Amino acid sequence: MRTAAFLYPWDVVGDPDAAGRLARLGIQQVTLASAYHSTRALTPRHPRHRIVTARHAAVLYPPDPARWAGRELRPYTQDWVSGPDPFGAAARALADAGLEVHTWAVLAHNSRLGAEHPAIVVRNAYGDPYPWAPCIARPEVRDYLVDLAAEAAVRPGARGTELESCGWYGLAHLHAHDKIAGVPLSGAAQYLMSVCFCTVCAEGYAELGVPARELRAAVVRALEPLWASGEAGPADRDRDREGEWAAVEALLGTELAGVLRTWRDRAARTLQRAAVRAVRDAAADGFRVLLHADPAAHRCGANAGVDPADVLAHADGVVLPCTGGAAARAQVLAPFAGRTAEPACAAGTAVVARTASAARTASAAETATAAEAASAAEATVLAANFTVVSGMGGSPGTLAADAAHAASLGAGELRLYHAGLASESDLAAVRDALHKIGDNSGKRPPY
Repeated sequence: MRTAAFLYPWDVVGDPDAAGRLARLGIQQVTLASAYHSTRALTPRHPRHRIVTARHAAVLYPPDPARWAGRELRPYTQDWVSGPDPFGAAARALADAGLEVHTWAVLAHNSRLGAEHPAIVVRNAYGDPYPWAPCIARPEVRDYLVDLAAEAAVRPGARGTELESCGWYGLAHLHAHDKIAGVPLSGAAQYLMSVCFCTVCAEGYAELGVPARELRAAVVRALEPLWASGEAGPADRDRDREGEWAAVEALLGTELAGVLRTWRDRAARTLQRAAVRAVRDAAADGFRVLLHADPAAHRCGANAGVDPADVLAHADGVVLPCTGGAAARAQVLAPFAGRTAEPACAAGTAVVARTASAARTASAAETATAAEAASAAEATVLAANFTVVSGMGGSPGTLAADAAHAASLGAGELRLYHAGLASESDLAAVRDALHKIGDNSGKRPPY
């Protein structure tokens, strides 16, 4: 089963043994961060440091001055990894060790951008800004994100990309010294606290026939009992995706909920299509484009909500969060059942990306021929993403069994989060699991 591990450039730069150590895990690919949000990361094996603090969202390569000249929204550079091009240096080392490199680009998640440009961010029904969440319905944000996707995805040496946060971001955020857990929030409440009422979104709601003030008032009314009781509410404690949306409709009424859904789904779908198209236009034929996704379109965050049929009409596939029990995996993978071909990995070969001709046309599904659509379906990638860091809730010891269950639900590839953060004992468990899976010949897929 083709397997890739996530990695930061600082896990490799300055550590001459890092690439070889990763290759010995039994993986075939590294998904290497090229644009990433602020973080504080452990580096348990690096010879020069143990903690890296990325103070703000940044690109980990030198951005093109011509692309960004004169633009108000532009990517930030970094100074916490040595060298002018940390991504490039890490990518070369990994390739020399026989590992295929794909980029990992985080898009609509940037706290510094929002802090410096407060007019562009999501504003909740109470008027509170979310600096970490640029509003994807705003034209200036969309232009920035689409160009960032193209530049951060198509780096020298990369043979594909995985786009994270390619959709709405909302309330949920691992913020510094976070203090918002005093009132537990159900999935429906999380959604209502994530709905944007910036000027652009307000105009969008009005165009759909509902004044923003009316919709805002309805959201506030729906949330007020929560602050009084301090309870999540009975509708969706189990985080069931269908239950979440049913609870939103019960709280707002189907008409108002439908207005929100129409506006937000449209913004997400058009961004996703535009980002994929921009990457394809910038890349050579055969460059694979995947989205980190959640099959519930109303979901926000790193795994952006998508419509399964729509996203697979223009992207080469999706990376889906599969950490948790069997029921949680089934809930994530089942909506994609029947939309992908039988995983090639089950027959001992890696799932391949779509053909070059299909790749050139898939961003406009309406114009694809039946033959191209069939070719794309056979090549669609469904990657199950497992956390393998025990301290972050992962279970590397059950990876082999969990991967087998994901494969039975249609997954054809694995993603491991995160090889740089994991302890040595966690990595040893990963090596054992991949050996048990037994389909890691190291051969490159034919794309």
